[in-house]
Amino acid sequence: MSENKLLEMLGGVVIRFREVSDQITDPEVIADTKRYIKLNKDYKELERVVKAREIYKTTLDNIAEAKAILKEEDDDEMREMAKAELEELEDKLPEMEEEIKLLLIPADPEDSKNCVVELRAGAGGDEASIFAGDLFRMYVKFCEHKGWKVDVTHTSEGTSGGYKEVVFNVSGDGVYGILKYESGVHRVQRVPQTETQGRVHTSAASVAVLPEAEEFDIELRNEDIRKDTYCSSGPGGQSVNTTYSAIRLTHIPSGIVVTCQDQKSQLKNLDKAMIELRTRLYNLEYQKYLDEISSKRKTLVSTGDRSAKIRTYNYPQGRVTDHRVNFTLYNLPAVLDGDLQAIIDRLILEENSERLKASEL
Repeated sequence: MSENKLLEMLGGVVIRFREVSDQITDPEVIADTKRYIKLNKDYKELERVVKAREIYKTTLDNIAEAKAILKEEDDDEMREMAKAELEELEDKLPEMEEEIKLLLIPADPEDSKNCVVELRAGAGGDEASIFAGDLFRMYVKFCEHKGWKVDVTHTSEGTSGGYKEVVFNVSGDGVYGILKYESGVHRVQRVPQTETQGRVHTSAASVAVLPEAEEFDIELRNEDIRKDTYCSSGPGGQSVNTTYSAIRLTHIPSGIVVTCQDQKSQLKNLDKAMIELRTRLYNLEYQKYLDEISSKRKTLVSTGDRSAKIRTYNYPQGRVTDHRVNFTLYNLPAVLDGDLQAIIDRLILEENSERLKASEL
């Protein structure tokens, strides 16, 4: 794409940015909460493009100035300085243009959202539950590194440790846009704690990452929800507390059921359960979009295809392999301790490449 064509496209973004800037200060817009929230998101996204345009435009101006000096200037020292600057700026230009093209491609509107993560033990019996527990610890550590908040809403413990199931919310900056790559089946190859013969077994756990529905994304009617309360219970059925603080919500039209017993307060459990219920309902519709793009992008697994094996954790070799991009690391202990960024960066790089090809920019 020519420089002038790219600047022309960026000019349209500047016009839209000015329009949004004016609208978010309009009292009528501020009074419309849903519209105001949407415009603020648009403002932040457009602002990134406008700033990139300013840097790009300055770079092009400096290149033109350096070329003019080389053409018109007789002083050898000035010409040498201009030549060095021109080489440096022209080297930077292609990378700068690629970044701008990516910014011009509409991002997944869900990427900025918080998310709900469902982690379930799969094939492998007790060892699968133990592995699910290892994955949960890995994600908690990763979230700690990123400064994100983790709230567990539901757990079902395994008989020999770990979890048969664990559901947790993650909140922070751009959470879903990073954790969405974790959806799919994760396999572990190791000698189980329960194995006496020392043989390597393969077990699995499934991960589903759902963008958290915000209050204005979906409307819930009280008459469509049945609320049940019960006592929270721990391992072996022992009562954790004697108050009816645990919450079970049933969405009557869809049949979706969510539970939350993590907090001692019934109100706090209700708030968490409502977030999860909204998210599950919202994702019924979002899944259609994800099914469509997952067929085009190998980095993403649709929520309707949770049987897709995405990653293997091999203990004898100390190896982690992500099968979507054929990327292998030999630092298994570090990955299980939350050092996931290198894998996610490779997946983001691959997806960006796929998006650029599809955009025809």
